[in-house]
Amino acid sequence: MAPGRTGAGAAVRARLALALALASILSGPPAAACPTKCTCSAASVDCHGLGLRAVPRGIPRNAERLDLDRNNITRITKMDFTGLKNLRVLHLEDNQVSVIERGAFQDLKQLERLRLNKNKLQVLPELLFQSTPKLTRLDLSENQIQGIPRKAFRGVTGVKNLQLDNNHISCIEDGAFRALRDLEILTLNNNNISRILVTSFNHMPKIRTLRLHSNHLYCDCHLAWLSDWLRQRRTIGQFTLCMAPVHLRGFSVADVQKKEYVCPGPHSEAPACNANSLSCPSACSCSNNIVDCRGKGLTEIPANLPEGIVEIRLEQNSIKSIPAGAFIQYKKLKRIDISKNQISDIAPDAFQGLKSLTSLVLYGNKITEIPKGLFDGLVSLQLLLLNANKINCLRVNTFQDLQNLNLLSLYDNKLQTISKGLFAPLQSIQTLHLAQNPFVCDCHLKWLADYLQDNPIETSGARCSSPRRLANKRISQIKSKKFRCSGSEDYRNRFSSECFMDLVCPEKCRCEGTIVDCSNQKLSRIPSHLPEYTTDLRLNDNDIAVLEATGIFKKLPNLRKINLSNNRIKEVREGAFDGAAGVQELMLTGNQLETMHGRMFRGLSGLKTLMLRSNLISCVNNDTFAGLSSVRLLSLYDNRITTISPGAFTTLVSLSTINLLSNPFNCNCHMAWLGRWLRKRRIVSGNPRCQKPFFLKEIPIQDVAIQDFTCEGNEENSCQLSPRCPEQCTCVETVVRCSNRGLHTLPKGMPKDVTELYLEGNHLTAVPKELSTFRQLTLIDLSNNSISMLTNHTFSNMSHLSTLILSYNRLRCIPVHAFNGLRSLRVLTLHGNDISSVPEGSFNDLTSLSHLALGINPLHCDCSLRWLSEWIKAGYKEPGIARCSSPESMADRLLLTTPTHRFQCKGPVDINIVAKCNACLSSPCKNNGTCSQDPVEQYRCTCPYSYKGKDCTVPINTCVQNPCQHGGTCHLSESHRDGFSCSCPLGFEGQRCEINPDDCEDNDCENSATCVDGINNYACVCPPNYTGELCDEVIDYCVPEMNLCQHEAKCISLDKGFRCECVPGYSGKLCETDNDDCVAHKCRHGAQCVDAVNGYTCICPQGFSGLFCEHPPPMVLLQTSPCDQYECQNGAQCIVVQQEPTCRCPPGFAGPRCEKLITVNFVGKDSYVELASAKVRPQANISLQVATDKDNGILLYKGDNDPLALELYQGHVRLVYDSLSSPPTTVYSVETVNDGQFHSVELVMLNQTLNLVVDKGAPKSLGKLQKQPAVGINSPLYLGGIPTSTGLSALRQGADRPLGGFHGCIHEVRINNELQDFKALPPQSLGVSPGCKSCTVCRHGLCRSVEKDSVVCECHPGWTGPLCDQEAQDPCLGHSCSHGTCVATGNSYVCKCAEGYEGPLCDQKNDSANACSAFKCHHGQCHISDRGEPYCLCQPGFSGNHCEQENPCLGEIVREAIRRQKDYASCATASKVPIMVCRGGCGSQCCQPIRSKRRKYVFQCTDGSSFVEEVERHLECGCRECS
Repeated sequence: MAPGRTGAGAAVRARLALALALASILSGPPAAACPTKCTCSAASVDCHGLGLRAVPRGIPRNAERLDLDRNNITRITKMDFTGLKNLRVLHLEDNQVSVIERGAFQDLKQLERLRLNKNKLQVLPELLFQSTPKLTRLDLSENQIQGIPRKAFRGVTGVKNLQLDNNHISCIEDGAFRALRDLEILTLNNNNISRILVTSFNHMPKIRTLRLHSNHLYCDCHLAWLSDWLRQRRTIGQFTLCMAPVHLRGFSVADVQKKEYVCPGPHSEAPACNANSLSCPSACSCSNNIVDCRGKGLTEIPANLPEGIVEIRLEQNSIKSIPAGAFIQYKKLKRIDISKNQISDIAPDAFQGLKSLTSLVLYGNKITEIPKGLFDGLVSLQLLLLNANKINCLRVNTFQDLQNLNLLSLYDNKLQTISKGLFAPLQSIQTLHLAQNPFVCDCHLKWLADYLQDNPIETSGARCSSPRRLANKRISQIKSKKFRCSGSEDYRNRFSSECFMDLVCPEKCRCEGTIVDCSNQKLSRIPSHLPEYTTDLRLNDNDIAVLEATGIFKKLPNLRKINLSNNRIKEVREGAFDGAAGVQELMLTGNQLETMHGRMFRGLSGLKTLMLRSNLISCVNNDTFAGLSSVRLLSLYDNRITTISPGAFTTLVSLSTINLLSNPFNCNCHMAWLGRWLRKRRIVSGNPRCQKPFFLKEIPIQDVAIQDFTCEGNEENSCQLSPRCPEQCTCVETVVRCSNRGLHTLPKGMPKDVTELYLEGNHLTAVPKELSTFRQLTLIDLSNNSISMLTNHTFSNMSHLSTLILSYNRLRCIPVHAFNGLRSLRVLTLHGNDISSVPEGSFNDLTSLSHLALGINPLHCDCSLRWLSEWIKAGYKEPGIARCSSPESMADRLLLTTPTHRFQCKGPVDINIVAKCNACLSSPCKNNGTCSQDPVEQYRCTCPYSYKGKDCTVPINTCVQNPCQHGGTCHLSESHRDGFSCSCPLGFEGQRCEINPDDCEDNDCENSATCVDGINNYACVCPPNYTGELCDEVIDYCVPEMNLCQHEAKCISLDKGFRCECVPGYSGKLCETDNDDCVAHKCRHGAQCVDAVNGYTCICPQGFSGLFCEHPPPMVLLQTSPCDQYECQNGAQCIVVQQEPTCRCPPGFAGPRCEKLITVNFVGKDSYVELASAKVRPQANISLQVATDKDNGILLYKGDNDPLALELYQGHVRLVYDSLSSPPTTVYSVETVNDGQFHSVELVMLNQTLNLVVDKGAPKSLGKLQKQPAVGINSPLYLGGIPTSTGLSALRQGADRPLGGFHGCIHEVRINNELQDFKALPPQSLGVSPGCKSCTVCRHGLCRSVEKDSVVCECHPGWTGPLCDQEAQDPCLGHSCSHGTCVATGNSYVCKCAEGYEGPLCDQKNDSANACSAFKCHHGQCHISDRGEPYCLCQPGFSGNHCEQENPCLGEIVREAIRRQKDYASCATASKVPIMVCRGGCGSQCCQPIRSKRRKYVFQCTDGSSFVEEVERHLECGCRECS
């Protein structure tokens, strides 16, 4: 429609409408209305190029021509053309049709011409055209058809023109063209045809045009007939060429001699093809009659399936619906899986005709209701999975035909009740899943409890959800009398058998009785599914901004109250309350409503209370409350109302209370009526008061005299409509013209409903962003402005835009997504710009475009613009005006007519053309400026220092910013690169005086003094013994006033300092330390040592004397035991071992007299031991023994810049070296050490390597590190943990590094082979106790008490001596085994003889041994009997002469003690117990226990304790799956 419609035009249209009406009366009954957006003229309906996705509804029944070409239609259903019995011409070309349902053309009896070319058809359904007997022209070219089935054209005997070219046809079934006796033109060119049956063209006597060229014809004996046939008809089938075999490639079929048409091997008939076998969807795979389309992103059921399929897998796609008859043609289908899709809509006859279907899987979708009759006729169905959907209702006859169903899953749905009799038809049901449904266990569900008690087939544990008295109880276990109904429950579930039952409670809401409470849930809209029983709907305290007209209240006939308070509602759309006639109370308090009109409350005819408190309402019009005749209470409290129009409350005939308080009323002449109304109507109002003018402030409105309501100087009226047209523009209805107004931006005040906007002839430099808010726009004219660039998605929100004019601007570049979203655009004008290139894909969204203007643009027609030429030629959208400007070979050529192959890329493209889409490519910024793109100015330069201007070409006064440093003076100089030079003060130099030269380069400092540079000067820092400005004076430290030596030491001057010679008894650099001579004292019998200068004194105990208290008192008896004069420390007991005194050290102590503490027990949570830092050197060897039954803990930690840790992790020892300059490096021990026994752990740091050795096993190395581990000497070494207060753990923690303390014993810590004495350390943390309660006398063996005060040691292999401290020699050294191997046994050895020898020393030859060499034992060992015969001793589980038979799985009873480890003690059952061991063969399975029971046993431990533990005993063995 043209802009600026006039009254004359309206009159003309009225007369035309009258004439058409008279014509229709005279011609007969009126036809149906024209479909939306289409054009109807007489019997023609034009719907072409409208972007339609489906055939529109409402096509007139009298239509004879229907144009649906150039749309986006994807599917033709059998209902689309129902009733169009007069249709003669149907155009469906240039769409996206991939599916045509069988029967789609059944009513088109008069159809003569049908165009389906340029679609996406892959399969032609058989008998598709059997109801169109008058069809004469059928165009199926340019599709993706793969095969022509035998019955494809059955019924269309009158077709004269059939076009099948440019498809993928490789198969034409025998008899496919048999019905086409009147055919004159047949095009089969540009396909994949390799063979044609001899009978293909026999029934075409009238054929005059046949095109077969551009196929893959295989010229063998089966195609010889075609050569004869074409030679007889020289005028048809021209250019039909052979493509195989190789020696005939390129020869005309008609010209090849008949003898050349030969077949290799014996002559046979031409192989027949099957068109249906080719119809596998492109996204799926087909094999063995199974179609697999899993996870292919499908949005609909594929239609092109082989008819013989038995299984289709469609799970994990995005299918949303199952249409009618989706599988009806696949009669053999047995299994369908459509799980994990988005299905919410299923046609009632979706599975019609599938009598062989046995399995139907629909779980994991969004199904809310099962349509009536969906499963009717599925008599073979055995498995039906409907779990994980949203099904809220099941009709009582839903499963009426499923007599053979075995398993039904309704698990995890929204079922509140189930109708009695639902499961009655399921005669074969064995398993039923009903759990995870919100069942309301009222009187209507009593039958289900009885059913499940009689039929225990429900295996998922279905439970009640409500009422509260039965919540979470199993339905099958509740007594029948517990199922009873309250009023609301009875109402909600009464009609569930017909799915009249209400919906489940909406998500995030709470339902109690008939109240649905969805308050305070951050909802942005009213829930779409609400229970029908709802009487009170609470939606307060949410985020709803707009009340849409969704018709939700039409479904709630019982609704009485709606609470929408405290939302963000700004707009109530017309019709939002349609159907809410029963609502009596509406709460809209605390929202953001600014304006109101009567249409927003339409439908609330029964409303009695309307609360509009605390909004932003400024005006009440006389139509605001239209239709609310039942309202009794109205609250407008706390708004912004200044004016109320006369008659605003006239329609409120039932009003008894109105609250108008807290509003800024302006009591001028416009409000005079309200005072009279309040005085006249005896109504409760709260006495609203005036706020303006000042002399009436706070006076009740009804008390103001009529003459005081004046408008002199106070004309304000908030209800007066402000103009809705910008000042610079003119508006006629929804057409706004702002042409030639010199605008730089979009004017404000633009009507929201504008449909046509004219902005031509202004100064706009870019498309205004605000245009995207005007969604109703259908036309925008931006021509003759200064727009130089478009941005991506500029027009993406303008879905209704049909005309866009951008001609005569300065456009240089079109971004690829600039026109995205303009699916309704029909006209695009880019005429008269500076466009040279258009990227491919720029017009992808312009599916409705019919006209494109590109003239007067300097188009560069190389290969990158080839696509545009092809696109224009395909749809003739450009009228042949656009011409090429470059390259020279293409100048002045039309895009429309120039052959595509001429668009070629030869050589580089002119930089000025490339720079149009990226101006920076032309390097516009000079003097090293940085270029960036700008949507308005094309580019923007960031200039370097000393330049400015658009292109950085203008120099600036660089001295203004004083670039010279350190007080230098700036001088302008054009000869310098930066435009200035600096005069520097003394001591500085450089271009900006930034350099302080090194004055120490030529200094006079003496005696190796250090020179320190200054500003134009330097200073000397003297070494020891020198002083003076140049360090040329020697210092004498031994003069009395500077002598630092103490305790009468002698000071001796040296070249570099001094040295102190100490007197005896003192030490230290300055002789400051009095030596403790008691460290190695010889005082005996417990005498006290007192230190003296260069000596000590022994203070003897009573009765002892001598220099060292070595003389006992006279009365002491003669020595009777070696222990009498042998002193053991730390509570050790002296015992006699081989007539020598030996200290029996308590746990944790060692040394000849048990003077050293070498074992500590860590029992506290945060316990640790700290060793001095000096004990560890960069190259070190650290060894220790640990005993624990814990899995994790810290054994050793040293924290420096490169932390090092030795940890217990899951029973293994883990070494972590965590250099902060590289990722942590870790190594684990193979051995486990958490068995309660002592294990040795050794850490070696040497030559940039870290090695870990556990139990003398193979070392584990971290490999060559980047540097020597920086285990510095300044940080302490921690054992068993780290202090928590100092935070010394620099190791990076993680899920695999729980830095907890160590629980257990650490024994014999050696650093560089030096045994550490824990007693000599400073006080340690709590939780560290000495010893580990174990005997430590035996160095390498176990202690055994033989008497009260004596022990013997049982040495480990390789050790000997009374205390197991002497390394034993290998007993096999010098062995006498002649023909065998020496095997050490303690301190002796035995000989293991080689084959053929025997005797203690293997020196006797045994001839009988050779008997075993030829006697094979499969699963055992060969032995020689007493008689010299070989026999096999079989392994357990095998038998037979050669141990070749595997015994069956049997249980063998053995008796042995069961052992357990408890802390550091080893425990075992008091006696041997019978244990069954499973042995034998089971083929592919395993011989395992299949039955067992638990029994209690008493365990006795080595530490004297005992306990009782329950142990599982195996009773029977059998074969089962291996685990």
